[in-house]
Amino acid sequence: MSIERRKFLKYSAGSAAAVSFFSGITGFVKSGKYSDPDWNSLHNMTGDVKPITVSERKTRIAKAQQLLQKNNMQALILDAGTSLNYFTGIRWWPSERTMVAIIPVKGEVTYVSPAFEADRLKELITIGNGVHIWQEDESPYEKIIKVLNENGITGGNIGMEERLRFFIFDGLRKAAPNMQFVSGDPISIPCRLIKSPAEIALLQKANDITLAAIKFAAANVKEGMSNNDISAIIGQAQRKMGAASDGALVTIGPASALPHGSIQPQHLKKGDILLMDCGCLVEGYTSDITRTIVFGAPPTDRQRTIWNLEKKAQAAGFAAAQIGQPCEAVDHAARKVLIDAGFGPGYQLPGCPHRTGHGIGMDGHEWGNMVNGNKQPIQVGMCFSVEPTIVIPGEMGLRLEDCAYIAEDGPHWFSKPANSIDAPFA
Repeated sequence: MSIERRKFLKYSAGSAAAVSFFSGITGFVKSGKYSDPDWNSLHNMTGDVKPITVSERKTRIAKAQQLLQKNNMQALILDAGTSLNYFTGIRWWPSERTMVAIIPVKGEVTYVSPAFEADRLKELITIGNGVHIWQEDESPYEKIIKVLNENGITGGNIGMEERLRFFIFDGLRKAAPNMQFVSGDPISIPCRLIKSPAEIALLQKANDITLAAIKFAAANVKEGMSNNDISAIIGQAQRKMGAASDGALVTIGPASALPHGSIQPQHLKKGDILLMDCGCLVEGYTSDITRTIVFGAPPTDRQRTIWNLEKKAQAAGFAAAQIGQPCEAVDHAARKVLIDAGFGPGYQLPGCPHRTGHGIGMDGHEWGNMVNGNKQPIQVGMCFSVEPTIVIPGEMGLRLEDCAYIAEDGPHWFSKPANSIDAPFA
């Protein structure tokens, strides 16, 4: 649930409780209240990482051009964001000054840039080489249309990638009323939905680091720590192991019943449910793992029963993720376990209030949601989470989340699921 982690942490950034997270290490450790975790026991795990090659990006663009032709589109326009990075390798801040990449149905990728940014852009380009500039007193939209015209595109359907901002779309349709600006989803989604072996390797590394960071944190939490103190330990551990932290959403006790966290102060005491939902980034590819443990005391019978039911539901969802089956089958299988145990039905509480899983890749949430109504067939190369949270309002929330990928022989875990409530790390 990485998008929600970032939203929650941003929302809570102004609170005193969140200061320790954004300092990168706990205030308790700084003050000497707790002994400093043994950071030297952690080592960089990214020495063998292989970034996505220019050759692979060119293959992605060739696939996009085939899809453009198939879908009767003349070009795909990319705004700053994940898809721009996916196709070109360029990371660009989405300012109010329009910078786009244009993938034409035939020919080279070209770029339209603010004039004063052009030299910086040229330093980043490894795909295509045409940079067309617009000055501060010129219209970037008219420049984009001119570039399309120079490439022989004077009408027809022009695809807009989903993250393209409305003001750019609006400017383009006013500048070229003879063109049809349509959703670029039929191009970008089939490309990004199916991961290559190189992408899966990067996702695997991100998951390896995240699981190690959660395990490290679990071994170093102390009674009295806040949820933000624990978040800080996880983030620092991920960075020590060579990844960029994508945030750690930690909830304690009854607050764990809020799947995306609470701004209320939370401090750990023995017997509490401790839920840690974490991710990190390796070469732009993300992970998403949640572990729920009981801190400092034997689990109660109630905690053990709910934990075991959650594990059973997660296993059922994974088993249903078979090639050719609809994505919704994963949700149906996991949810049936909960309903048969008296939870729900559907998304009702107590029970699982959200889909069983989401696609994952360069974004923490991508296409391929494991949710009722999604008839998309499961295919080789798809990657997604399996996380049928059990929420009991006012009492506890319990989530076990691991991500999976589909190989030729079926589903495989990126991270080994928890063994038991007494041994949560496989």
